[in-house]
Amino acid sequence: MKNTTTIFDILQTFLTEEEVKKVSESLGYVDTARRFTLYDLIKFFIAAAANGYKSYRHGIENMELVGLAYVDYSTISKKAADVNYEICKTLFEIIVSKCNRQIRRILKLPKQLIAVDSTTVTVGENRLKWAKFKGKKSGIKLHVALNINEFTPEKVIETIASKHDGPIGEKLIDTNSILVEDRAYGNHKRFDMFKEIGQSFVIRIKNNIVLSQSKKLKSFREENSSVVRDITCCLGTNNKKTENRFRVVEFTDYHGKSVRVCTDLMYVTPEKIADIYKERWKVETFFKFIKQNLNIKRLFGTTQNAVYNQLFISLIAYVLLHFTYVETTENLKYVKLSLIQFIRRLLNNRLEIEVYIFINLFLNNIKNKLTRCAS
Repeated sequence: MKNTTTIFDILQTFLTEEEVKKVSESLGYVDTARRFTLYDLIKFFIAAAANGYKSYRHGIENMELVGLAYVDYSTISKKAADVNYEICKTLFEIIVSKCNRQIRRILKLPKQLIAVDSTTVTVGENRLKWAKFKGKKSGIKLHVALNINEFTPEKVIETIASKHDGPIGEKLIDTNSILVEDRAYGNHKRFDMFKEIGQSFVIRIKNNIVLSQSKKLKSFREENSSVVRDITCCLGTNNKKTENRFRVVEFTDYHGKSVRVCTDLMYVTPEKIADIYKERWKVETFFKFIKQNLNIKRLFGTTQNAVYNQLFISLIAYVLLHFTYVETTENLKYVKLSLIQFIRRLLNNRLEIEVYIFINLFLNNIKNKLTRCAS
């Protein structure tokens, strides 16, 4: 059994060259390259994300160190611009489906929690002329539905940075989950629509929202509860009011500030409603992690394909590394590693032998499962 494992070994386990070829051809892209294929491009961007390369040129200086054959800078740049980014987006969705797992839900809820939010990546105005933003900046947004229980993105939508979050958030609806969202997604019509389709939610509302026909809910308050108010009501004025009644819970956050959330959940305690909303902070932690550790902030190319190919492959790297980390380290009693420590030591071949053993056992198990599913 190997006593070292590379990030490319993990990639090969979950995504083969043949799978990439099938997906690309189904979307109209036939890869005729022999020296630098689409699969090589995926490997390059995964290495760039994990190792923090600053540009294409910085990447080619390190290609041979990570086991990739050297090619010219222009070859990578042209490939990234030519490949339809919908291919890499589809591959990301395939990886997410393969890495889906159920874990213990700390809040003991019947549905998983999905936090919806967006993160913006900005550059100079001349870098992305198709994505003008504010002043002399251009940029893009990644709108993410993050599975809070598993700390992994389940769905991602890409837009230019000037797009508003609310309408895009409707495309991230998942009626099998409880949506947890900030004020940008609060909308009277949307609440009524959620009620109609059976979408559970906990969404923060603005402090100036009018609450009419309110009725106090009787509930046992927990000791040292942060809950200030727990009512059912209609939201808005007579001219623009929700058709349905909803629950509104007001509580104080970690900094003592008042927070009001609207929800359709009626049969859980107000303290649990507050805890659910506080879990939304994990999506901010996720954005911070990928920006600091997976090179999301550095956009190498200037075209839509180049930019979104890089970002979706970076997300593939995150999902693969996080999934491998969780599945491997939860079985280790005497080796304690954070995710970033795991990634850095994996890249530098400095993990303990025991960890490599568990990684290889895990990867072999995945290969066997995927083989059985394919047959």
